[in-house]
Amino acid sequence: MLTKVLLILLGMCIILPSRSEEPRVESEYGPSAHDDVYGHQPQAPENKLLSEETVPTLTGPSRRLGNLQAATHILNSILNNYDHKLRPGIGEKPTVVTVELSVNTLGPISILDMEYTIDITFCQTWYDERLRYNGSFESFVLNGDMVSQLWIPDTFFRNSKRTQEHAITMPNQMARIYKDGKVLYTIRMTIDAGCLLHMLKFPMDSHSCPLSFSSFSYPESEMIYKWEDFKLEINEKNSWKLFQFDFIGVTNTTETISTPAGDFMVTTLFFNVSRRFGFVAFQNYVPSSVTTMLSWISFWIKKDSAPARTSLGITSVLTMTTLGTFSRKNFPRVSYITALDFYIAICFVFCFCALMEFAVLNFLTYNWTKPRASPKLRHHPEAFVCQIEDSDESDGEEGPFCPAQQSFRRHAIQNAGNGCCRWCKKYFCAVPSCEGSIWQQGRLFIHIYRLDSYSRIVFPVTFFFFNVLYWLVCLNL
Repeated sequence: MLTKVLLILLGMCIILPSRSEEPRVESEYGPSAHDDVYGHQPQAPENKLLSEETVPTLTGPSRRLGNLQAATHILNSILNNYDHKLRPGIGEKPTVVTVELSVNTLGPISILDMEYTIDITFCQTWYDERLRYNGSFESFVLNGDMVSQLWIPDTFFRNSKRTQEHAITMPNQMARIYKDGKVLYTIRMTIDAGCLLHMLKFPMDSHSCPLSFSSFSYPESEMIYKWEDFKLEINEKNSWKLFQFDFIGVTNTTETISTPAGDFMVTTLFFNVSRRFGFVAFQNYVPSSVTTMLSWISFWIKKDSAPARTSLGITSVLTMTTLGTFSRKNFPRVSYITALDFYIAICFVFCFCALMEFAVLNFLTYNWTKPRASPKLRHHPEAFVCQIEDSDESDGEEGPFCPAQQSFRRHAIQNAGNGCCRWCKKYFCAVPSCEGSIWQQGRLFIHIYRLDSYSRIVFPVTFFFFNVLYWLVCLNL
């Protein structure tokens, strides 16, 4: 009996110290061993029960280590004997690459350089039977460092001028491997691509900027690109930088081109844009039209005010020249004229004609209608020199009457020589009075003192009909 009591006491002495030391051991190793999430966690209270303390220690680490070991084992098993230099299905069938595109930012479009900038997330999907595996994991995600261990299609953009792959904070590329051998490869890049702009209808022009890609080394017999229901995500809510253009839509084409290296499948996306007319209208059309109308003010200035009319005409011509030069400042050097160039050229012609109208009026008034006696007529009793003086009320009225003027005109016309002057006098009358037996029926009577009055009507009406015809043609093409 005494022996049993001593054994019981000895057992209690051994058990009690071990239980008093358990909380201290838990505080040192428990928080990092019992939690499934990496990072700092609060320490467990010391008054936990034994069952509550030991259960996480038995399940958490073993489950985590088991998953890591299983994933590592699967990756090692599929990559150890994997040759990333050879495409899947080599020698048997072509590799089908399904493409999907997401546009992050489109623009700006450089008219001078004929190129545009686009920021995309490019996704390619294909099947590689060498990457099949069995396990509880549906897929593995490999970061940029591991992507180089896989075979990746050598896709390149045919019309790109500059390409930038983003690498902050890590290379923006990812590969996802599925258990059935499906591989998804995603990369983000910014491309400066060429866009041939046809500026004939500028500024009412629309353009289709292409983004063309294909394989660099695999011909159509080894690699095929296809769209799965033409998946293209357009994130228009992002800050697009089209500025002068509106986005209309996108279309795609697939074709096969022949090269010395073989026949390659080329897929092209066309981003359709149209120019916003408001900016160009206020920068070019409005100033050109207003300058042309200002040149008509000279028709209301008296003929004697030569400095005022000349200054106004020259200023209008120089202004139109400046506007024509300014419209070509940020413009590609094309060999054809655009719709805007044609409009500015017509406005320049109107301003130049307004200046020439005063020159013709001044010439006819002070030279042609001023009778001068020729050497052959100086012996004639009706030969005279009569200075024509214009009055303030000359518009709409015939010029001042000079005695024997009509008789002199008859002799001058009858003795006129051959050439253009004689032809003009045959069909036109440009003197204050066209009455007399020498004038035949059917001649055009132009009263030189009413030339400004004619111009006040002819110039605005002609410019109005030109604008109507111009905008009907440009807007309907």
